[in-house]
Amino acid sequence: MSSDPRSALERVSQRFDFGEYESEAYLTILRHGRLTASDIADHTDIPQPRVYDTVRSLADAGLVELQESRPMQVLAVEPSEAFAELQSSLSDLVDQLEREYSAPARDAEAVTLIKSRSTILRYLGEIIESAEYELVLAVPPTLLGRFESELEESRADGVTIELLLSPAADAPGPDEYDYSRVATHARARRGVTTPVVAVADGTYSLYATRSALRNDRDRYGVIFNRSELGFLVSGFLNTVVWTSAKTLAEAPEEPPFPRRYATIRRCVSDLAATEGEFYASIVGRDVETGEDRTVRGPVVDISVGTNRETAALTVDTESGRVSVGGQVAALEDIEAHEIHVGREAPPPI
Repeated sequence: MSSDPRSALERVSQRFDFGEYESEAYLTILRHGRLTASDIADHTDIPQPRVYDTVRSLADAGLVELQESRPMQVLAVEPSEAFAELQSSLSDLVDQLEREYSAPARDAEAVTLIKSRSTILRYLGEIIESAEYELVLAVPPTLLGRFESELEESRADGVTIELLLSPAADAPGPDEYDYSRVATHARARRGVTTPVVAVADGTYSLYATRSALRNDRDRYGVIFNRSELGFLVSGFLNTVVWTSAKTLAEAPEEPPFPRRYATIRRCVSDLAATEGEFYASIVGRDVETGEDRTVRGPVVDISVGTNRETAALTVDTESGRVSVGGQVAALEDIEAHEIHVGREAPPPI
């Protein structure tokens, strides 16, 4: 099959090059299965002199079969057979156009609905590559190989990667696969309907149904492009999906500092598992007024729920102690959007 999209477009357009009577004649023949030229004229508004040209045009397109009897019989070809070549051409065309496609620039807070499997996979790769310091990813094990090199590169660059594979039955065990190359933490979940999720740095995110990766009709994915709404996807994965999965592998090393976090749950979990004093610089907004706030100081307290459903830290600032929660925080003083943690002093922002 030619790799030139122009050729594919021409093949598709040629099959729909109907004159003014072909559509009417074709639908009439389909409804009856077999008709004579006279029958077609009786059932349609096609003039008798034009019937023969019309049905021969349909026959040339492979949509009907002509039996040269007296009178001539026109038989409908089964649509699945008649349009098989067209379906193949369309599939080929879509694949070629996807390779030609360049995504247009998106607005900062854009939310986009996508339904193409290839587009979903392209966005998954883009989100993985865009992560600067934090990535959460839930995919079927069959996609692990597809994005392995991108994950390895991100891991080598110091990105914290939480990888969830589902269904667990298809995930290779830790004795079969070295998860430390592609993830900081790896888990497997039983549910075959576990959604496909990717979140880079707490903002750029994708949520898609599992059926979106198959050829089902009921399929969709949603892109939150650099949007605060990304925390919805991250929060769902952390509190609902991640906590119901079993551990495959955990990185043994202590995280290096200074370190940057998009989600407070991951920050608090790291600090709870690491000894020593910590200092934080936090960019967020005041819970009561909604005004932007940046606070700095030593971390004097941390708290986290059993399943990471709640998490908070307390920072001793120059103007007093403030409590810090994650996005949509209500009980704390500050809703954190970005957290920087250091060992000896608050890291510069």
